[in-house]
Amino acid sequence: MFRLKRMWTILKHTGTAAMLVNFLWIYAVAALIIWAVEPGIPGYGDALWYLYVAAMTIGFGDYAAVTLVGRIVTVCISIMAVILTAMITGVVVSYYTEYLKAKESETVSAFLEELEHLPELSPEELAHLSQRVSRFEEEHFEHRRFGDEGPKAR
Repeated sequence: MFRLKRMWTILKHTGTAAMLVNFLWIYAVAALIIWAVEPGIPGYGDALWYLYVAAMTIGFGDYAAVTLVGRIVTVCISIMAVILTAMITGVVVSYYTEYLKAKESETVSAFLEELEHLPELSPEELAHLSQRVSRFEEEHFEHRRFGDEGPKAR
């Protein structure tokens, strides 16, 4: 539940939540239009289902738009859903990347803080710090030293 709340906060912060709410209103109105103009869709629930299938680009084929208005509404909802899905995905990935960068920055800051107190550290703490530096170099600089193919490329 906490993750969903955090994601909703991120979506609100970026304005994507407003787009999602607007899309849902347009979706509900579009379902009313589809229900009114399409002879093969018997009820509002079926119109919602049809538009869901169209929006998610699943295309089960149990209902199909046969009128010009129905087809135009279907195309518009499909395009809007694809764009909205891409935006939500992009926002979440972007925030997650920024979160990881901030976390790494905190780790580097704590590491630099330890380096400032180097003369005060005990031999055990120095050995531990040396191991951390070695691990850090392996994780972050190995690919730069040897290129993408690793040590065998030399």
